Amino acid sequence: MGTTPTPSSTEEISDKRYYRIGEVSKITGVKPYVLRYWEGEFRWMAPQKSKSKQRLYRKRDIDMILLIKKLLYEQRFTIAGARKKLRETGMGKALDEGVLSVEPDHRARYQKIREELVQIRAML
Repeated sequence: MGTTPTPSSTEEISDKRYYRIGEVSKITGVKPYVLRYWEGEFRWMAPQKSKSKQRLYRKRDIDMILLIKKLLYEQRFTIAGARKKLRETGMGKALDEGVLSVEPDHRARYQKIREELVQIRAML
């Protein structure tokens, strides 16, 4: 009971205007060094900085981080592939469609097709 649950969506954290990198890391489950690395890989991902040079993320930034995380970790895109996908889709549209509406995992789809073909072959 002593642990604090991490929010599963940004809707639960919308009471603040800006979030520091440590907070964003806890919210998204992405380590701070990975967030800093992604800033270099995704040019548009450059959070504002305070006078003390701390990164300040907005809710929209967190939404994009969650989308990138989904593309990289769940959909198994490379960084170049995720960058291309976001560029083709458009940032606004990608966010409007939501984190869960990116293309299905191709590997899972190919595996299902393969299993169906094996079943058909067994019938012959």
